Amino acid sequence: MNIHEFQAKELFAAGGIPVPRGFHCRTVEEVRAAHAELGGGLVVVKAQIHAGGRGKAGGVQLAKTADEATGHAESLLGSTLVTHQTGPEGKVVSRLLVEEGLDIRQEFYAAIAIDRRTGGPVLIASAEGGVEIESVPQEQLLREPVDVYAGLWPHQARALAYGLGLSGDSAKKAASVLTKLARVFLDHDCSLAEVNPLVVLGDGGVVALDGKMNFDDNALFRHKDVQALRDPDEEDAAEARAAKHNLSYVKLDGTIGCMVNGAGLAMGTMDIIQHHGGSPANFLDVGGGASVDRVTEAFEIICDDPNVKAILVNIFGGIVKCDLIAEGVLGAIRNVELKVPLVVRLEGTNVERGRQLLAESGLPIMTATDMTDAAQKAVEAAR
Repeated sequence: MNIHEFQAKELFAAGGIPVPRGFHCRTVEEVRAAHAELGGGLVVVKAQIHAGGRGKAGGVQLAKTADEATGHAESLLGSTLVTHQTGPEGKVVSRLLVEEGLDIRQEFYAAIAIDRRTGGPVLIASAEGGVEIESVPQEQLLREPVDVYAGLWPHQARALAYGLGLSGDSAKKAASVLTKLARVFLDHDCSLAEVNPLVVLGDGGVVALDGKMNFDDNALFRHKDVQALRDPDEEDAAEARAAKHNLSYVKLDGTIGCMVNGAGLAMGTMDIIQHHGGSPANFLDVGGGASVDRVTEAFEIICDDPNVKAILVNIFGGIVKCDLIAEGVLGAIRNVELKVPLVVRLEGTNVERGRQLLAESGLPIMTATDMTDAAQKAVEAAR
């Protein structure tokens, strides 16, 4: 789950991390009032969407007067912002963050993410703030593992601050911010907590000028306050619909709809489709219990995608046997008006009985004996 920048900064501030004074606005009138509340001087008007690269796309504008601020608000609100993370369709701007202008002297990058090699959180810092971290050479990145119980130890925080070239009071303040960032990350079960840029001001203060937080969906039951920050308007409608039915679904750009049980098998299915010249239209894991209701919902989500030209169902029957899965698939097909070719591959317990049920159903189903056969048939059908 993702949240907006203004929401991330509220959580940062609650954790003791300094952030600029600012106001969340949804109308031009609110922007004018925010400008006055911030002293009537220089402000920053920032589009709030769940995507990075807003500045380069024109979503971050400076304003010295109320008229400039409201002018930026008028042009941004309701517009579609296209960044390198939104895709060509972009995202509609319905929220703004208006913040005070600051005397910025230095910019840095700081983030905590999950290190897949160690299976634990790691704090990454760089003296190259305000840019995409992927563009920074690996040897220029500073890394410190974060203890999942203690957080970032004081000596680690100091080492990072000094490694960024800071000294004196600014180094102490930066070390404090990094320590608190680690605590915010851990306390909220984040998958990412990013500050880009983390800035040093003219008076030596250290402030989180931007904020991004992603959360582990599996831990949200522990954080009702975080769940309340969800913005449905920023989420893909099909993905939100799938989540309500406990389906793991991610929309992709291809033409072959995939319905699989198990995340690993789903990844393998997408890979083999690609290998044989096709392109998956989605990742969809129905989980271990492929009931008629869940499979029906999965079929409906896939069929509602206008880009889908064929569907591949790839199910391994383990805990739930293949004959029961076949019955669930057939029941779902009867409930959904299929307009594209369907390929089904079953394997596992009671597979012969499951295949027999599919063959005797009288429904237009192409069966496959293995993953290669299934992928080839789906790719050909999509063409």
